[in-house]
Amino acid sequence: MTQYRAAPAATLRIEPLDALTLVYHRASGMTHLVDSPVPELLDLLAEPLTLDQALAALSERFDLVDPDRDALVARIEELVASGLMERL
Repeated sequence: MTQYRAAPAATLRIEPLDALTLVYHRASGMTHLVDSPVPELLDLLAEPLTLDQALAALSERFDLVDPDRDALVARIEELVASGLMERL
């Protein structure tokens, strides 16, 4: 089963900036300006989780009544494409 995790902490510098967050990815030299749920996903996936485990953890942490698995898949795949997250 596929697991996902945030890029190693040593390769990311995360700085809150008012309502947004700056994420500097040292490996690519790119800075990403992100909004929720990206910082929450990077925090949650510091350790590898499957999509179902991540969805369950997000539902519990944020008291989600009807979590959208497809939306989570889309966000995680965007983060994988940007290099901020890894597929294991």
